Amino acid sequence: MLKFINFRKLYGGFPALKIDGFSIDSGIYWIKGVNGSGKSTLLKSIAGILSFEGDILLDNSISIKKQPVEYRKLVNFAEAEPIFPEFLTGQELIALFAQAKDAPVGQEQHYIDTMQMQAYVNRPVGTYSSGMLKKLSLVLAFMGKPKLILLDEPLITIDTASLKILNSWIAERYNQEGTSFLLSSHQALEHAELPIARELLVENQTLQFIA
Repeated sequence: MLKFINFRKLYGGFPALKIDGFSIDSGIYWIKGVNGSGKSTLLKSIAGILSFEGDILLDNSISIKKQPVEYRKLVNFAEAEPIFPEFLTGQELIALFAQAKDAPVGQEQHYIDTMQMQAYVNRPVGTYSSGMLKKLSLVLAFMGKPKLILLDEPLITIDTASLKILNSWIAERYNQEGTSFLLSSHQALEHAELPIARELLVENQTLQFIA
């Protein structure tokens, strides 16, 4: 599903992550690591937000460097603490993402309804609380038909009821469409209630499986 080829991410000349010839099969994975270990850097690199040396392949054929447009349509990302243009409404942002991701018409309604966003989705996002912003970022991450969805710290600024709804979204997309997920967190897994394939650890500037 995902293959790293001589991956290097530097900040000011200092190595942040180094991943050589590492492959991840399809599935749902939990990325663990202490704060500052590089989990967000890893996900932002996979999402194509951060530049890096080397390459990342999706399905062993789609290169983030050689086929960036095709790659980005198939990889979606929700940030830990999302920031959006304050003058746009949630609905306008959803429409923009739906167009960019070639989403089926009306796909967003299921996510808006189940996360109970109807009361504020047409308001400017500058009026949103952190929890509302988090829900919006999650809806955007599920737009289109991605092969991989990246969720950075999905447990923060989200209540227990919303977390259960998110879990149901993940299970639906995984079981019905075979969508893979990488979820990062420094928190425990006890309440995730997801069929985690394996756990990954970001430590000592690299990525490895947890036995």
